[in-house]
Amino acid sequence: MPDVGPTTVLPRRPLTVGELLDSAVLLLRGQARLLVPLAVLLAVGEQLLLHPLRLLADARPPEWWPDLDRLGWAWLLLAVGAGTEALIIAVLGNPAARGAAAALLGRRSGPRELVRPDQARWGATLPAAAAVGLTVCLAGLAGPAWFVAYGLLGAVVPALVVDRVPAHRAPRRALALAVRAGGRAAGIRLLGYLGWWLIRLGIGVGAYHGLGLLGLFDLSAWALPVATATWVGVNALAYPALACLDAVLHLETRMRTEGLDIRLARAPAGAPEPALLAVPR
Repeated sequence: MPDVGPTTVLPRRPLTVGELLDSAVLLLRGQARLLVPLAVLLAVGEQLLLHPLRLLADARPPEWWPDLDRLGWAWLLLAVGAGTEALIIAVLGNPAARGAAAALLGRRSGPRELVRPDQARWGATLPAAAAVGLTVCLAGLAGPAWFVAYGLLGAVVPALVVDRVPAHRAPRRALALAVRAGGRAAGIRLLGYLGWWLIRLGIGVGAYHGLGLLGLFDLSAWALPVATATWVGVNALAYPALACLDAVLHLETRMRTEGLDIRLARAPAGAPEPALLAVPR
């Protein structure tokens, strides 16, 4: 059975918060050969995009803490950074969600399967990810509204590629799932982000200053490339991990609130996988 054994990526039952975090890590381990290289490319693009704003905000490495005398630019930098993070996580959510769906059905999907365009719906995913990033960016300009936007939009891409809903219904579907059970999914998504933010901050800043203590080169002269490379490396792990959390959280929420596990147990043998997980229209 696919839900037996301690190393199962996604058991067919509602999970605790700790089990969800474990499932996300297991999914990342299984899909790292695809998700991490893709995340590296996206993280490099993010650093290039943010660089001009960092100069305008006088944000210096490795923390990239801006000059508060340039509050306007600093605020814009934080909002754009939040938007790019949300966009990248949403893009990575496409292969992560398909990998999680395969794991729920008791099999492991390889990188070749996940890069094929069959059933991937990239044409709908990329605009949806851009819309998620823009929404989070605009919410970031409003300060605390960022928390609401980020928490509510985690299931947009999984709803597209797993639930097979039309693109215009995906945001509404994501919002509905996020607020069920007292907003449990939204809260867990924010918890996961906070945990990985602390890990990213600790590793990013610690690795930078650790290299300085080694005294191998003049760190002040290489501050920008060293900090950029450090943050790309950290984000290349954190972003896929958060995408995997979105994927397993989406399917777990469906099992918890829609009885997806019962539906799968009663499904006739030989039913096509997309039909097993798709939401009836």
